[in-house]
Amino acid sequence: MNEMSKKTTADRTRRRGKVNVDKVTLAHGAGGKAMRDLIDDAFLDAFGEPDDGVLEDQARLLMSDLSAKGDRLAMTTDSFVVDPLFFPGGNIGTLAVAGTVNDLAVSGAKPLYLTCGMIIEEGLPVETLRQIARSMQETAKKAGVRIITGDTKVVHHGAADKLFINTAGIGVIPEGLDISSANARPGDVVIVNGVLGDHGAAILNARGDLALEADIESDCGPLNGLIDAIIDVCPEVHSIRDATRGGIASVLNEVAEDSGVGVLLKEQSIPMRVEVTGVCEILGLDPLYLANEGKIVVVVPGDQSDAVLQAMRDHEDGRDSVVIGKICDAPAGTVVMETLLGGRRVVDMLVGEQLPRIC
Repeated sequence: MNEMSKKTTADRTRRRGKVNVDKVTLAHGAGGKAMRDLIDDAFLDAFGEPDDGVLEDQARLLMSDLSAKGDRLAMTTDSFVVDPLFFPGGNIGTLAVAGTVNDLAVSGAKPLYLTCGMIIEEGLPVETLRQIARSMQETAKKAGVRIITGDTKVVHHGAADKLFINTAGIGVIPEGLDISSANARPGDVVIVNGVLGDHGAAILNARGDLALEADIESDCGPLNGLIDAIIDVCPEVHSIRDATRGGIASVLNEVAEDSGVGVLLKEQSIPMRVEVTGVCEILGLDPLYLANEGKIVVVVPGDQSDAVLQAMRDHEDGRDSVVIGKICDAPAGTVVMETLLGGRRVVDMLVGEQLPRIC
């Protein structure tokens, strides 16, 4: 190997381009210098250079690094179309990273790497893109993951609504873990890590259409640290799900159906802010179906529920964790809630969509 082929990352460091216009144009998606300048300015400034300093069409990972962490790969993908792009508690970039990290983590996987695909509407302010990319990197750093490859497309004005993001994630599941919505058993306890419905209510309020005066922030954030704490004290945890679109009602219906069990909830135990309850009452929404972006539903064996609950409360993302119900034999495939008045009602799977474009 000659000396020219032995260049280090430092040797390869090039001068990054800079976007000198205020708004994204079609040229920024055309594959030339304008596109390279946008990638440099908005994305590489936030995410950093590849390890070897070379921008290829793909990220390259060592199999030995992955296999050392577990015996199975977990992979997920998600697309984000939230409106508005910025909302109390986060933005579409925060949401994209946290949502993908959480989709990996609920399987027990250790999230490691993310991709980032951007579909940008012509005319989007470049500074908006910079802010979102910085938020993505901040959230990735908090979660301990790296954004390692991506893609950029620019479409004509009106062909998209400002910005859509697709993220895929790769993680590794440690040997011996078996966490699944099909594993719930009668006698299990159902726990959530705090108040519900904040994200859906925050997005609705941020749109400003209803002129509601409510101080509600999205709960958007990565939960892999909290999930690690749960697994540390209870490797036999049966199921963990993040209650995003469709809320806890839809998640628990999936657990009931997949496991062939019943779920009994207690309305008085379900944690919710007064502001969120008020929004739901005004608009005729059922808070059990409101989206969350920082809440998980955990199903654990009854004899280990106290230890899990304490471990969750000891973690910053689970301070307000509570037991909200239990798993029963019957009626199989059904979620039932004991109401405040002492009656019971079936909590069915969400039909249609309460709130569009909440993630």
